[in-house]
Amino acid sequence: MPGSSPGMTAFVMSSAPNTAHLNRLAQATSPYLLQHQHNPVDWWQWGPEALAEAKRSNRPIMLSIGYAACHWCHVMAHESFEDEATAAVMNELFVNIKVDREERPDIDQIYMNALHLLGEQGGWPLTMFLTPSAEPVWGGTYFPNVSKFGRPAFTDILREVSRMFRDEPQKIEQNRAALLARLADRARPEGKVVIGLKELDGAAKQLGNAFDSVNGGLRGAPKFPQPSMLEMLWRAGLRTGDVRFFETVEHTLERMSEGGIYDHLGGGYSRYSVDDKWLVPHFEKMLYDNAQLLELLALAYQRSLKDGIAPLAYGSGNALFATRARETVQWLRREMTTPQGAFSASLDADSEGEEGKFYVWSKNEIIELIGPEAGGFFMRHYDVSDEGNFEGHNILNRSTAPPRSDADEARLKALRDILLDARAARVRPGLDDKILADWNGLTIAALVNAGIVLDEPSWRDMARRAFDFIAASMTKGDRLGHSWRDGQLLFPGLASDFAAMIRAALALFEATGERRFLDQAVKWQNALDAHYADAETGGYYWSADDATDLLLRPHSTADDATPNPNSLAAQNLVRLAVLTGDDKWRVQADRLLEGILAIAQRNLFGHVALLNALDLRLRGAEIVATGPDAERFAQAALKLPFVDRIVLRARGAAELPATHPAQEKLKAASGSAAFVCVGERCSLPVTEPGVIAQAVAAMGRP
Repeated sequence: MPGSSPGMTAFVMSSAPNTAHLNRLAQATSPYLLQHQHNPVDWWQWGPEALAEAKRSNRPIMLSIGYAACHWCHVMAHESFEDEATAAVMNELFVNIKVDREERPDIDQIYMNALHLLGEQGGWPLTMFLTPSAEPVWGGTYFPNVSKFGRPAFTDILREVSRMFRDEPQKIEQNRAALLARLADRARPEGKVVIGLKELDGAAKQLGNAFDSVNGGLRGAPKFPQPSMLEMLWRAGLRTGDVRFFETVEHTLERMSEGGIYDHLGGGYSRYSVDDKWLVPHFEKMLYDNAQLLELLALAYQRSLKDGIAPLAYGSGNALFATRARETVQWLRREMTTPQGAFSASLDADSEGEEGKFYVWSKNEIIELIGPEAGGFFMRHYDVSDEGNFEGHNILNRSTAPPRSDADEARLKALRDILLDARAARVRPGLDDKILADWNGLTIAALVNAGIVLDEPSWRDMARRAFDFIAASMTKGDRLGHSWRDGQLLFPGLASDFAAMIRAALALFEATGERRFLDQAVKWQNALDAHYADAETGGYYWSADDATDLLLRPHSTADDATPNPNSLAAQNLVRLAVLTGDDKWRVQADRLLEGILAIAQRNLFGHVALLNALDLRLRGAEIVATGPDAERFAQAALKLPFVDRIVLRARGAAELPATHPAQEKLKAASGSAAFVCVGERCSLPVTEPGVIAQAVAAMGRP
């Protein structure tokens, strides 16, 4: 078995399986599960019925976890799950369970952690073998249908696992118990650790040194966008005034935005690049990547404004970042917005059974559409050639394009529109149109924050519509669900849903001053505390206390492609403390941060979102706008970088709790003003909106 050791885990004993095979995925709402409804595999959805069948038949479980936009999930499905002979082996020897990781990231978290603890490389598809009690034993990712490159065939693995389950049950109990003990231990933070601004700066310098000075991003291949890491570097620039942090982020964003990972016709970024130059993507487009990148593009554009308020502003505004932000939102509006006004989860990499077919071009196709002269001009700027740059095809990119004038850009825009219209007639990649509360929460906040920077009020309208749908249709009482599709809600939701949607509510409250958004944030925070809190650590479990179909409650603290919900929750609690004036939220934030920093110290760069939350806690600018002209002051404050400012409107002292740190200054103020507090210190009244940034700087910020 690949990656196994002489003492590799096995199973316990098997009895005759149920011979009435039935693929049960036709009842699923997940587009990913529905893709497998016609497999000859006797698939179950995860749930009490599947787990009961494993115990009844005393067969091990073969758990397969993937998602709709996962290319290698499709490959393994085609090779093995659509193959009658392979399916027959699976059906005879195992209870087979298929899971959409986007619908059930809690399940994915448990078994991905188990795979890592077994010394195997993680990723999707995730293939795990479990005891009939759903306890993890061994697994891997993609397995080929026939032996190749030194890896055994999937059916050989199935038979060997079943043999050990039947013939060597004595090997299981010790290894299984040790694995579960390690999982439980990993879920419990130990002790406390002190990390302050000095340590944050040191970590940021160490991270910056790992970046590719030529191509941007972390050195090597494949290259992932890593938004939380880029945010960490950006915060270090804001914190220290060291321009090198900004330049590292801007260089990475520029190389991504000109590379093939970006869709130069339709907008939006693919999941990652398989090479080290951002040229060849895995072509799936994920909602969460684009949400996080949208915020970073807005920050980078904001810093480049000639008259901007960023600490080290220069130049006349980087048009590339603003353009990519606007194009990405156009893509969200055009291709990802559901009839309900929320946002779909992802676009597949494949169409017509081929990865990237929808996106690539031949030289002749371009010439036929726009003619030889315009075609030659276009192809010089987008790296198009006879031989192509990807398996005989061309991925449009501008990584090595010649200089362009404003007139060139206008002409290229018109030519891109022609190609985009022509591309629309192709067979489109599959759309996973389920609505995920957590990914939508990230997108809502991004639209609000980026819309303020780029002066795009319609983006706030998009965000509000998505928020209102989720708040009305994806809730039961004060509880959020996780996934909605075709009127069906997967409930209860996960900690990630609450953390991201609370963040969205707070972004909308800061932007609009509408009390209902703050009230909703508090309501959801109370529900998160009631059903997900870990009393021992101050953090949160992924799953609710009344979720009934899990072996254990996952309690991961590390980031994935999205920030860990504990990290988002820490930021939310810091903001709630300012916006409500109730210091209990800050006490709670401090306990959460202290409880998890011990783990972060052992794996610092797996917890960069937590370090970003700590940065906000230690140096976030709290700005209170008051008086009859409070809105004008609030709008000026909102133009500060949104990663480290918190804006509250209050017409008078009576609107603030007595414990608020700006209370006494508000009582003494006459007319309209703003007060800035940093680290529990507040400024003198700021009586002109245009000098709020200077007041922030005077409080010790660069």
